Amino acid sequence: MKPKFEITKEQKDEMAGLIKGYFEKERGEDIGNLASLLILDFFIEDLAPLFYNIGIEDCHAYMTSKLDDIFEIQK
Repeated sequence: MKPKFEITKEQKDEMAGLIKGYFEKERGEDIGNLASLLILDFFIEDLAPLFYNIGIEDCHAYMTSKLDDIFEIQK
């Protein structure tokens, strides 16, 4: 199955590093590369689509309000 989001290896490595840093700072845990990549995969596959949909809904509401403004000028 093709992933829903395509990111470069550099982006993935950077995000995995951020996850490792978070665990070290907030939880005092030193997690390895594999664990951070598995967590990142979970975020990408299960959580990112939810945030994406929220962004789409927000964009739709914003664009609808702007279109209403434009049509209000016509009246």
